Amino acid sequence: MRFVIIGAGRVGLRTARVLREEGHEVTLVERDESAVRRARSQEFEVFQGDGAREPLLEEAGISDADALGALTSDLNVNFAACMIGKHHGCRTIMRIDEDYREEIYRKYADEVDEVIYPERLGAMGAKNALLGGTIRAIADIAQHLQVVELTITPEAPVRGYTISELELPADATLLAFGKENGTLAIPTADESLEVGDRLVVLADFDVLSDVRQILVGEPAQNMVTDGGLETGTGSDSSTHSSEPRGPNIGGH
Repeated sequence: MRFVIIGAGRVGLRTARVLREEGHEVTLVERDESAVRRARSQEFEVFQGDGAREPLLEEAGISDADALGALTSDLNVNFAACMIGKHHGCRTIMRIDEDYREEIYRKYADEVDEVIYPERLGAMGAKNALLGGTIRAIADIAQHLQVVELTITPEAPVRGYTISELELPADATLLAFGKENGTLAIPTADESLEVGDRLVVLADFDVLSDVRQILVGEPAQNMVTDGGLETGTGSDSSTHSSEPRGPNIGGH
């Protein structure tokens, strides 16, 4: 496949290297002279100039590209480049910087194929390292909503129960289930929960510690969320015993 990437900075150049290593053809567009030199020293084809200008993107081969990644730190440049890419039939990916806000996402999400925010992706990786192997963040759906994968441990209160006997908090829903080393699939009511099994859950950040306590068996204290460390000292954290609650697959 052929890609045009706007921006040869930290995010753009790293993305270009990954794509090239996988055998794709990549052309970069960059305004900063030092960034242009750095990219060319790594043997990339680079067009120097403003990535929001259609003549330059046409020169860079936008008409023949499969996708355009607007990965600069300038939101206006990124959006303009994506609109040009759309006009030329490209799939468009737009970067939003660290000042990400939900209203900005909603404003642009309908205009491009995908919005990314690298700072949050990096934070998710750090979060997973802090959480350890029993819970893994998969995706931030919204500011307070996340998809996580949890692994049943020997200490899990629900170990030995079936899916039909599992009840999650009201703001959490079970999306998928997989046996240890198996594939994830839609859960069925009679599946038994055993050590090593994996459950994918959509949950509000406020109930993640409760979900972890129910499915993993670890205490709610020091649960890491997108906003930092929860102490688990509130009344909600103390209401969950080691026993699972009544028969309900999920909230909502």
